[in-house]
Amino acid sequence: QVQLVESGGGLVQPGGSLRLSCAASGSIFNSNDMRWYRQAPGRERELVATIARGGSTHYADSVKGRFTISRDNAKNTVFLQMNSLKPEDTAVYYCNADVQEFRWTFPRQYWGQGTQVTVSP
Repeated sequence: QVQLVESGGGLVQPGGSLRLSCAASGSIFNSNDMRWYRQAPGRERELVATIARGGSTHYADSVKGRFTISRDNAKNTVFLQMNSLKPEDTAVYYCNADVQEFRWTFPRQYWGQGTQVTVSP
């Protein structure tokens, strides 16, 4: 069984920074695409950033130039550096990853439990 555990959320003032981490643990042969989603109250969950195993990245327009996704393949960990935070970035942030548990199995998608990010004066 694979588990994703996020950390690093909290309360920050507008213009501030936070760094989220998400570590995958359990039976892991390989991790492929890793992603960060967020969900604000009353809104649908939206994709924030994606990073492939090789390092290519994709960002939502709303966070381009402010957020940076990165990963450590050796530790099966993904990070989200969030700078110049705005009140509209307030949401629960979820880690999502395509993980292959064994060499003979197909990758499956896993979710973390979420971490709250609140941007407020």
